Amino acid sequence: MKFAVFGDIHGNLEALQAVLADAHEQGCTHHICLGDIVGYGADPVACLTMVQELSCPTVKGNHDEGAANESRLEDLNPLAQKALLWTRDQLTAEQRAWLSELKLVRQVRDFTIVHATLDSPGGWTYVTNRFDAMASFSYQFTQLCFYGHTHTPRIFERDDTVRGARGLEVDIQRGVKYFINVGSVGQPRDGDWRAAYGVYDVAAQTVKIRRVDYDLDTAQKKILDAGLPPLLAERLALGR
Repeated sequence: MKFAVFGDIHGNLEALQAVLADAHEQGCTHHICLGDIVGYGADPVACLTMVQELSCPTVKGNHDEGAANESRLEDLNPLAQKALLWTRDQLTAEQRAWLSELKLVRQVRDFTIVHATLDSPGGWTYVTNRFDAMASFSYQFTQLCFYGHTHTPRIFERDDTVRGARGLEVDIQRGVKYFINVGSVGQPRDGDWRAAYGVYDVAAQTVKIRRVDYDLDTAQKKILDAGLPPLLAERLALGR
């Protein structure tokens, strides 16, 4: 059994299609979505429909929440606000209701999924270092937890101490807990423009972060054609 674990799609259909195709080639049998299906990109409806058709465990991200309700989006930057206001107009009432009803945290088999943090999943704070990870580890009751939100792949380990693991793959060891960010499908921010996702091989007890090329030019053109801020298209090529 292999899980394709992905999130932070952000309306980037080309990136999502590439990730799902690569996951199929890797022999993935199941899918997990870590939220932020919509926001920023020009294909929120198509991306949401694709995730719904997978019928996979999915948790809510902050952009999903922002698109689902009528809040003023004061906690988001101006680019995110403009994109979400546009996104709200694209989604149907049924689609917004579906996003609204997503849970913040879920346990799948013997692992946990969350978009942001386990200590305050609806607070939308970021885990970027081992000190941030310590708070979530205190609420992690499974050996393995996958998260998103930062758009940057990271692996944290905890046994007697909390530390960041080197590299983007790990062998799951008995007695060690793991808090793993699989990166972003649709808007990476680690300097690598390629789509990111994780493959959790249950039998081999490994997690590997993969990077996948996608049709960047088309994704950028769609953003511009939709009248969204040009910076949203430009940043895709920078991985920032």
